[in-house]
Amino acid sequence: MQQETAETLALKVLVWLVGNEELLPVFLGSTGLGEQDLRARAGEPELLTAVLDFVTMNDEWVNDCATTLGLDPYDLSRARQAMPGGEQVHWT
Repeated sequence: MQQETAETLALKVLVWLVGNEELLPVFLGSTGLGEQDLRARAGEPELLTAVLDFVTMNDEWVNDCATTLGLDPYDLSRARQAMPGGEQVHWT
């Protein structure tokens, strides 16, 4: 997957996340961002990477997101790998 394609997919994941009333506050709390910051930085690769990192922390979130967006659940991981720093695997 190319980075541009990954960014587009990550934007879709961000839209899904913003629409999730339970997860959005968790994401904002974990990043320290406010809703206004999120709007202002939505197109930045660093933020999109953080969105993918966050959602892929939990298999249930991945499956819910993928089902809602009509994606293969593995597309989220593929997108993350195509983003900056994606080649670095951390097994912690």
